[in-house]
Amino acid sequence: MGAPSEMTIGHVHLRVADLERAVAFYRDVIGLEVMQRYGDRAAFLSAGGYHHHIGLNTWQSLGGTPPPKGHTGLYHTAFLFPDRAALGAAIKRALGAGIEISGAADHGVSEAVYLDDPDGNGVELYRDRPQAEWPRDTEGALAMINAPLDVAALVAEAAPAG
Repeated sequence: MGAPSEMTIGHVHLRVADLERAVAFYRDVIGLEVMQRYGDRAAFLSAGGYHHHIGLNTWQSLGGTPPPKGHTGLYHTAFLFPDRAALGAAIKRALGAGIEISGAADHGVSEAVYLDDPDGNGVELYRDRPQAEWPRDTEGALAMINAPLDVAALVAEAAPAG
């Protein structure tokens, strides 16, 4: 029996080296709100007042280094924005914070920008297109693509800060 279609992924919990640096990234760049802290060792952040979408802790990683490239682990955490303007605003915040964009793609079903958090964890910022616009093959099956994305155009559509 498969998972119900209503199921969603509830949250991600990351080990980080420096809690304040990580909180600043997820709060100031991604735009999440700090919901709760466990002293100086853990914090829980969310969008829209949810208990947490992302947990950050230094319980086993205080002062640690990112795993080397080519090893197993989390590829990226994806943050779904409601529209191009909100996605553009997030990208604008990232660029303003000096965050380097490592990639960007139009997948047909979505537009995505990739970067790393301060601990080297991959982060995807994206927005979905309406399902009626998703590319399909001649049999009607999903036909995702990996085309270039105009990041400057997304930033130009950025929602006003607020």
